[in-house]
Amino acid sequence: MPEVIVHAAAGRTPEQKKKLMLAITDAVVKEFGAPKESVTVTIMESPKELKMKAGVLFSER
Repeated sequence: MPEVIVHAAAGRTPEQKKKLMLAITDAVVKEFGAPKESVTVTIMESPKELKMKAGVLFSER
């Protein structure tokens, strides 16, 4: 039972997240040969003020 977890800064629309999760599901089905019903995709969102890259908060970009 494949499970994919995506870590991302908050701010995408529900439609964007749904499209991403469907694309990931399709890729796992194609590349792993897993049944679609067995694939779980989770998006773990972090508030932009709690995520930093290269010393700059995402909320300050």
